[in-house]
Amino acid sequence: MAEPAAVSSLPREVREQLAELELELSEGDITQKGYEKKRAKLLAPYVPQTQGVDPALQKESKPQMPVPSAAPASASSSSSSSSKFHRARSGGARDERYRSDIHTEAVQAALAKHKEQKMALPMPTKRRSTFVQSPADACTPPDTSSASEDEGSLRRQAALSAALHQSLQNAESWINRSVQGSSTSSSASSTLSHGEGKGTSGSLADVFANTRIESFSVPPDVTATTSTPSARPAAVDLPPSGIVKGMHKGSNRSSLMDTADGVPVSSRVSTKIQQLLNTLKRPKRPPLKEFFVDDFEEIVEVPQPDPNQPKPEGRQMTPVKGEPLGVVCNWPPALEAALQRWGTTQAKCPCLTALDVTGKPVYTLTYGKLWSRSLKLAYTLLNKLGTKNEPVLKPGDRVALVYPNNDPVMFMVAFYGCLLAEVIPVPIEDAGGQQIGFLLGSCGVALALTTEVCLKGLPKTQNGEIVQFKGWPRLKWVVTDSKYLSKSPKDWQPNISAAGTEPAYIEYKTSKEGSVMGVTVSRVAMLAHCQALSQACNYSEGETIVNVLDFKKDAGLWHGILTNVMNKLHTISVPYSVMKTCPLSWVQRVHAHKAKVALVKCRDLHWAMMAHRDQRDVSLGSLRMLIVTDGANPWSVSSCDAFLSLFQSHGLKPEAICPCATSPEAMTVAIRRPGVPGAPLPGRAILSMNGLSFGVIRVNTEDKNSALTVQDVGHVMPGGMMCIVKPDGPPQLCKTDEIGEICVSSRAGGMMYYGLAGVTKNTFEVIPVNSSGSPVGEVPFVRSGLLGFVGPGSLVFVVGKMDGLLTVSGRRHNADDIVATGLAVESIKTVYRGRIAVFSVSVFYDERIVVVAEQRPDASEEDSFQWMSRVLQAIDSIHQVGVYCLALVPANTLPKTPLGGIHISQTKQHFLEGSLHPCNILMCPHTCVTNLPKPRQKQPGVGPASVMVGNLVAGKRIAQASGRDLGQLEDNDLVKKHQFLTEVLQWRAQATPDHPLFLLLNAKGTTVCTATCLQLHKKAERIASVLCDKGHLNAGDNVVLLYPPGIELISAFYGCLYSGCVPVTVRPPHAQSLVATLPTVRMIVEVSKAACILTTQTLMRLLKSREAAGAVDVKTWPTIIDTDDLPRKRLAQIYKPPTPEMLAYLDFSVSTTGMLTGVKMSHAAVSGLCRAIKLQCELYSSRQIAICLDPYCGLGFVLWCLCSVYSGHQSILIPPMELESNLFLWLSTVSQYKIRDTFCSYSVMELCTKGLGNQVEMLKARGINLSCVRTCVVVAEERPRVSLTHSFSKLFKDIGLSSRAVSTTFGSRVNVAICLQGTSGPDPTTVYVDLKSLRHDRVRLVERGAPQSLLLSESGKILPGVKVVIVNPETKGPLGDSHLGEIWVNSPHTASGYYTIYDNETLQADHFNTRLSFGDAAHTLWARTGYLGFVRRTELTAASGERHDALYVVGALDETLELRGLRYHPIDIETSVSRTHRSIAECAVFTWTNLLVVVVELCGCEQEALDLVPLVTNVVLEEHYLIVGVVVVVDPGVIPINSRGEKQRMHLRDSFLADQLDPIYVAYNM
Repeated sequence: MAEPAAVSSLPREVREQLAELELELSEGDITQKGYEKKRAKLLAPYVPQTQGVDPALQKESKPQMPVPSAAPASASSSSSSSSKFHRARSGGARDERYRSDIHTEAVQAALAKHKEQKMALPMPTKRRSTFVQSPADACTPPDTSSASEDEGSLRRQAALSAALHQSLQNAESWINRSVQGSSTSSSASSTLSHGEGKGTSGSLADVFANTRIESFSVPPDVTATTSTPSARPAAVDLPPSGIVKGMHKGSNRSSLMDTADGVPVSSRVSTKIQQLLNTLKRPKRPPLKEFFVDDFEEIVEVPQPDPNQPKPEGRQMTPVKGEPLGVVCNWPPALEAALQRWGTTQAKCPCLTALDVTGKPVYTLTYGKLWSRSLKLAYTLLNKLGTKNEPVLKPGDRVALVYPNNDPVMFMVAFYGCLLAEVIPVPIEDAGGQQIGFLLGSCGVALALTTEVCLKGLPKTQNGEIVQFKGWPRLKWVVTDSKYLSKSPKDWQPNISAAGTEPAYIEYKTSKEGSVMGVTVSRVAMLAHCQALSQACNYSEGETIVNVLDFKKDAGLWHGILTNVMNKLHTISVPYSVMKTCPLSWVQRVHAHKAKVALVKCRDLHWAMMAHRDQRDVSLGSLRMLIVTDGANPWSVSSCDAFLSLFQSHGLKPEAICPCATSPEAMTVAIRRPGVPGAPLPGRAILSMNGLSFGVIRVNTEDKNSALTVQDVGHVMPGGMMCIVKPDGPPQLCKTDEIGEICVSSRAGGMMYYGLAGVTKNTFEVIPVNSSGSPVGEVPFVRSGLLGFVGPGSLVFVVGKMDGLLTVSGRRHNADDIVATGLAVESIKTVYRGRIAVFSVSVFYDERIVVVAEQRPDASEEDSFQWMSRVLQAIDSIHQVGVYCLALVPANTLPKTPLGGIHISQTKQHFLEGSLHPCNILMCPHTCVTNLPKPRQKQPGVGPASVMVGNLVAGKRIAQASGRDLGQLEDNDLVKKHQFLTEVLQWRAQATPDHPLFLLLNAKGTTVCTATCLQLHKKAERIASVLCDKGHLNAGDNVVLLYPPGIELISAFYGCLYSGCVPVTVRPPHAQSLVATLPTVRMIVEVSKAACILTTQTLMRLLKSREAAGAVDVKTWPTIIDTDDLPRKRLAQIYKPPTPEMLAYLDFSVSTTGMLTGVKMSHAAVSGLCRAIKLQCELYSSRQIAICLDPYCGLGFVLWCLCSVYSGHQSILIPPMELESNLFLWLSTVSQYKIRDTFCSYSVMELCTKGLGNQVEMLKARGINLSCVRTCVVVAEERPRVSLTHSFSKLFKDIGLSSRAVSTTFGSRVNVAICLQGTSGPDPTTVYVDLKSLRHDRVRLVERGAPQSLLLSESGKILPGVKVVIVNPETKGPLGDSHLGEIWVNSPHTASGYYTIYDNETLQADHFNTRLSFGDAAHTLWARTGYLGFVRRTELTAASGERHDALYVVGALDETLELRGLRYHPIDIETSVSRTHRSIAECAVFTWTNLLVVVVELCGCEQEALDLVPLVTNVVLEEHYLIVGVVVVVDPGVIPINSRGEKQRMHLRDSFLADQLDPIYVAYNM
C-alpha cells in the first residue's frame, strides 16, 4: 500500500475521514478488506503514480514516495541518496549488509503469492504482564538500530507493496475479531495486548482483568485448608455440570462438550483451536514414500531423494593454482628481522596510530618505539619473572594476551615482545568466557599479559587477588605498561633465527558448537602469508592503511599488525567503540590520511552510509583497495553496490572494492586484486536457490524469486593451490558444477589446532580423493570451512560457511541466506536488523531450523505476530523449507560476541536449556515434521477360535491371577455367627466392652477422642433413636453424613445401620471456599435422594448461612439433624436386615475424569471386604494400625470406619489436614506407638517427602524411628507412583524405614479393594516395560536404562477371594500375558451396582455383571474396573506355594488418549514434560479435536513462560512421537487435583475451553 508523502499534509476532511475509517475498523463495523478498499480510494488522489517512470526522472521525484519495486535497484538507492528531506541519517535504514533489492523483491513476490492461500494463524494468547520488555540499553549502536525514526515511509518501497498488505489480510481480520470478542471472554486479562486505536475493547479488557469472573457452573469441592499460601490450593473434587450423575465411561461426554461447563463452545479458545485445525488441514511439504525401521517396531519416515532433484553433471575439478610467490631480494628471513630492520634504520617512521573515543588520533607508535618496547618486554619476560635458576617462562611456552579493543598499541608491543622472547602469544577476547578457559587449558597457558587499566577492571576477591574465572586454568597476570618493564642490558640481544615450522602464535576460533579452539600458525607460515598478502595487495613501503577490524585475529591481525611491519606500513586503527559513537570515523581517517587501503566489513560500509549526511566533503579518491573481509558472505553484494553508488561521487573508484575470503585455518583463501581503471568489473553469478540446496550450481532461470546473486572474491592467493571437496564424508573432489568445501594448500596456512591432534588431522592434513576413492597427489590441503566453487576464469565464489550449514531432510541451507530472507520481510517496526540468529537443532531424527530475533520495545503484539507469519511464508516460498521455531526476544538480550555480533552457539545453548526468555514465539512442528511414523491401523477383531489357537501355539498363558482361596481360610466363628457388621459391634460391646477401637489425634499429636466397643455401640444407639424420633425415617432411607474426619463420623455411620437407614458419607464443605465446595455436597444430597443430613452444629450453621445461600439454594435442604447433644434414649430394637444382599451404604466419589459416581455396597460385600483385609493384613484385636487418609470413599472409608469393628484391632486416626500444620505428625505417631502397619494417601506421602526431605537430621534428633514399620501402604486408584514411593523410602531409610515396607493398593469404583500388599507373601516387584510397545497395547519387558523404558511397580497382592483377568476392552475376549488390556475382577466384595437417578440397566450390566466373549466355560460374572493393566508371572513363590502372579496397573481407560491410532497414557507424557525445565511445577495433558494440549504450571518468573513452549514440543516429539497442538502455561495450583491427589484432566479441559484458566501464555503450534 503506497503511502502519501505524510498523512499530516493531507487536507483536513481527508484526515477526518481516515480517522473515522480507523474507528469503524477498530469497532468491527467494517471488515479489514473493506477498510483497505475505502482507504485506498480516499488516498488515491494523493499517492503519486511512479510506475514505469524513467529512472532519470525518478531521481527528481520526492524520495519519500515509495519507489515501486519494479523500478531498477540503482534508481531506488540513488533516489534515497539525493533526499532533501532526511536531515537525519537516511539510507541506512536498510541493513545493507544483508539487503539486496533483488532479494527483497523476491520476498515480496513470494508473499504476494501466498495471498491466495488464506493463512489465518491463531495468534498466541498472552497475559499482559508477560510482555514486559527489558529496558533497551540507552544507546543502541547503529548496526542494530536501523537509522532514523522517519524511515518507515522510505522503507516501504522495499517492503510492502499493496499486495503484501493483503497477503496476510485475514490474519489481521481475525486479530480484530478476537479483540472484539475479548469483551465477552470470561477473563479478558488473557486476551492479547491490544494495539492503540482499539479503545473500547481495550478498556473493557482492563475492567475484566481486575474482576476475574469465574463462571464454573458447578464449582469444585475443596478438601483441605491450605494454611501456607505457597502450597498449591487445597485439593479439589470437581464434578462437571453437564454430566448425568452416576453415568460413567464417557457415555454422556458429548453433551458436556457442547456446553463446556456452561460456556458456549464458541468461546475464544475454541475459535483459535478451530483456526489452528483449519491451518493444519493445509497440505504439508512434499509427501514422503520410504520408511526405515527404528528399533524393529516403530516406523519413522525417512525422506527419499526427489527423482527430479538437480544432479551435478560436470567433470571432476582439477586443483587451481595461484600465481607463483615472487622472490624479492630484500624480503627478511623472519618477521622479527623486519621489525629489527625498521626499528633500527627507520626509527622515526610511524607504525601505528590509535584513536581516542571521539575518533581523533591520540598516539602514534613509531617503528623505533615498537622495537625498543618489544625488546624491553622480551627481556622482562625471559629474565625478570621468577629466579635465574627457575624462570617462569621458557621459549615455546604459551602466553595469553588480554588487551581491550581500543588499545592496539599495547597489544602490538606485547605481540612482538612475545615473538622476540620466543614465547607463543595467544590473543584472546575480554576475560571471563568459559569457552576461552577451554582454549587456555588446551594450550597450557599459565601466564597472561595485560594493561594496568585492564587489570584494574578485572573482578577481584576480598584479599585483592584476581578472581579465578569459571573453567579457566590458574593464571599469573603480568602488566606490560612501560614503567613496569626492565631495560635490557646493552649486550642482550634476542635470538632471531630464520623462520621455521616452530609455532609463532595461536589464533582462536569458535566452532559451530561454541567450543573455542586455537589454530597454531608457524613462523614460516606467518612470513609466507605476509609475503602473499604483500604481493596480492601490492603493498609498498610507507603506505597508509586504515583498519576497522579486530586487530587480535583474522585479517585485522594479518594486515594491520603483521604485513604492516613487513612493509613498513602506517596503520590507523579504528576501534569498535569509536565506530559505535561515530560510524563515519573510518571514512574521515581515509580522507585525512589519504590512505591507500582500508580494511572493513559490510557492517562498516552500512554504518558509513547511514551517517554520510553528516559529512559533505570527504574524499575516498586515495583508496586503491577497499578490502571487504566478509565479502564472502553472499549478501555482501548489495552492501558493496549501495556503498559504491553513494560514495562514487566522493571519489571512490569502482575497481577499488576488493572482497576477500578468509578463515582461521586457511588464513586468506582468496582476494580480489585492485582492478585496472576502466576495465570491466568482474561478473556476478545468479544461482538457483533450489540447486544450491542440493549442492549443485545452476544459473537461475525459472523462478526469479529464489535466486542468489554472489560476487567473486578474486583469485587464489599467490603461491597457493585450491580444490573443492564434498563437505561430508571422505574429501572427494567435486565436479565443476558442484558446491563443496574450499580447501587450500600453501605455505601460508595454519598448521594444527593446538593440543587437539584428532580434530587436526581431519582439517589440516586433507589429501583429496577422486570418485573411485584413490588419493589425488600427495600435497596435504587445509579445509577452510567455506562453501563455494571456482567459476570461469578461475574466479573464486563463496556461497556460505560450513558453520552456517543447516542440513534439513538431506537438503543444505545456509543460515545467512535465511537471515537475509527474514530481513527482506519488512521488519523495521518489529525487529532489529543486525540481530537475528539462525541455527538448527536436532529433534526427532532430523535437523530443525530455529530463527531468533530481537524485538523492538515499541513493537505491538500484532506487528510482531504478523512479521513472524510473513517470515515463515517467505522462507517457505524461497527456500522450500519449514521453520520449526521462530522466537522474538526482548531488545539487547541475545548473547553478543565481544565485537557486537550475535553469539550463535550461545543463543542455541540458551534456547535448548530454556533460558532464552522469548517474548513471542511461534512453533511450526505440524508443518516441519514430516517423518513421523504412519498412524497405526487397528486390525479387525479376531474370532475366538484363532485367538485361542494363537495363544496355545505360542505357548502363552491367558493373563489371569487370583488371591488366596477364601474357602479354606475360615477364621474363628465370627464369620459363621455374624453376617452383619452391626451384629459384630453388638457382640464386641458385650464381650470386650472396654477394648479401645479408635483413637483420634490432633495436630499436636495428642489424643482428642477415643471410642471403646461399648462407647461406640451406645453412641450409635442414641443416633439411631434420634433418626427415628426427629427424622421420622424408615428403614432403607438414605442419610447423608457430613462430618470432619473423626469418631463422630464412625458413630453416625453405625447409628444409621442400627436404625436401618443407608449412610452416605460426604466430605463437608470448606468454610473458606463455599462457592467451590458446597455445590458438590448439594449434588450428592440430590443424587442420593437423601431424606436427612446428620452433621455437627458448626456445619449445620454453615449449611444455613448467608454465604451458603450465595452458592446453593439453602431452602431446599432435607431435614438437618445435629448430633452434638443427643438425648440419652434407648433404641427399642436394633434393625436387622432380612438378607445380606440388602444395601449397607452408598459410596460416592468423583473420578479423575470428573464423573460423580455412587456405588451400592451390600452387607455381604462389607463383610466380605473386611474379612479379606483382615486375612491379608493379619489383623486381630491386639494390633494397632495408623491411618492418615480421607475417610469419605473407597478403601479410605473402609479402613477408617469398618475394619476395626470387624477385626477388633485399634485404629489410630490422623486426619490428613492436620499434617499441614504439623508435618511430623504422621511419622512421629508411627514411631511413638511402634506401629507395624500404616496406611496413607499419595498426597500425605508427597507432603512428607517435599516438606521433611531436608529435615531427616531433625527427625533423628526428635527420636523418630521407623524400624518398627512392616507395611506402609498407599491407598490409591491409579498406576503406582514409583518415583514418589522410591524417594520416600530412600529419604527415610536413615531413620529405620525398611526399603521393602512401602507398597500401594489398587481399587476402582466397581471394587474398592482389589490388591493390598499385606504382611505375608513376596515383596512388591517392579518391571521395566517398553513404552513404544505399550502404545500398541503390547507388553515387552526391557532392561533398566533401556531407551523409552517405563518403570512400573506391582499394585500390592491380590486380596483373598479376588480373581482378575486381562481383557481386550473392544472384543471382550481374554488376552495373553504379553498384552495390555482392561482389568476385570470377580470377588465377593464387588459393589452391587451404580446408584443413579435413572437406573441405567445396560451400563449396570456392562460394568458389574459382564461375561467374557469366549474362553470361559464357567461363565463367571465379571466387573469391569475401567483400568488397563497386565499380569506377569514372577519368579517368587506365593503363599499357596505356586509362582506368584503380579498385577500391574498402567492407567485408567477413560484417561487414555487415542492419537495416531496408538494408545497413550497422559502420565507418561506428563512425566517427560515435567523433566524438561526446572520451572515446571506440574503438568497435565488432554486432547481436544485430536490436538494434544499440554498445560504446564510455571513456578519460575513469568519471563520463562515462553521458554517452555519449544522444550515441551521437543520432548513430546522425541519421546512420544507426537506433535503438541497447544501449549498452555499457567500459574502454580491451576491444575485441579482431587482429594486423592489425582489430576482432574477433564475438568482442566473444560476450564480451558471455557477460557477460565487465566493462562500466562497459550501457544498454538502450527
